[in-house]
Amino acid sequence: VQLVESGGGLVQPGGSLRLSCAASGFTLDYYAIGWFRQAPGKEREGLSCISSSDGSTYYADSVKGRFTISRDNAKNTGYLQMNSLKPEDTAVYYCATSSDCFYYSDYRTYGYWGQGTQVTVSS
Repeated sequence: VQLVESGGGLVQPGGSLRLSCAASGFTLDYYAIGWFRQAPGKEREGLSCISSSDGSTYYADSVKGRFTISRDNAKNTGYLQMNSLKPEDTAVYYCATSSDCFYYSDYRTYGYWGQGTQVTVSS
């Protein structure tokens, strides 16, 4: 059972990145997918969640309107499209799975976690 994030990197302010979260050893269809980030010296922040049932999406205020979460069950993969990136978006980004998005920003409600991918926004 594994979640693997990819797509991180260095980007200039105002740029875009698309993160992927590939699952292996289990089927993502039955799980909500959440995205978190953690910057040095800061707590892990819940950013977004997409439900398994009807694809409902949820966003933290800090990323609403700039980030878009999606999933492709056929590819067993979740995504986080990040636009209009700011230096304060710099962090390690994680994907995780949960039974639903009711408490999407609470990391304790998630079971499987990826290893994280670094996103650095800098000129």
